[in-house]
Amino acid sequence: MKRLTAPSRGFTLLEVLVSIFLMAVLSGLAFEALNYVRRSREVTRDVYARLGAIELTVHLLSSDFAQLAPRPVRDVVGTAYVPALLADSRTTNLVTLTRGGWMNTAGLPRSTYQRVTWRLADGTLVRDHSTVLDATLSNVPMQREMLTDIVSIRLRYMDAQRNWQETWPALSTVAGNSAAQLGTRPRAVEITLELKDLGIIRRLIEVPG
Repeated sequence: MKRLTAPSRGFTLLEVLVSIFLMAVLSGLAFEALNYVRRSREVTRDVYARLGAIELTVHLLSSDFAQLAPRPVRDVVGTAYVPALLADSRTTNLVTLTRGGWMNTAGLPRSTYQRVTWRLADGTLVRDHSTVLDATLSNVPMQREMLTDIVSIRLRYMDAQRNWQETWPALSTVAGNSAAQLGTRPRAVEITLELKDLGIIRRLIEVPG
């Protein structure tokens, strides 16, 4: 007697189309999830990099003023002396100063004092430092871009009478002063940074001496 077998049954076209549609939906959801994770990681990385740059900039500014040394320097021509701290609104520099504590781990024949200049160039805060204190025209300063997207930066200096000054020292006493006057330091420095993304940051630094 002939044995009957059940006919084999495959997937219908509709079932295949439904399966393909579900796979496409799941793949799309998975791609969006991965893309979201990638974007979040990039945003987080950029935020941390920005905060790190701000922290480093404020730290270096504070360190420069906190280690301000009463050491005037000769100008590049060698005919006059420049104050240890010079903030003159008539120049393109925010401030130029002599600071101590310049580490010399390589044991090079140089001073531990360092001449530093801070300036704002097209919204970027730049820190320059010279490899020698009494630089000449042949000495090219080292430049380092510290922070971008700056709206403004303001520095104020507290004098011995606890009054805030916009310049230092008084412009009428810069030239022809004694070494003691050229080495005069403020009691404190106030830094006000206005950033495009984070608004205003203000720091008050006490100056030794």
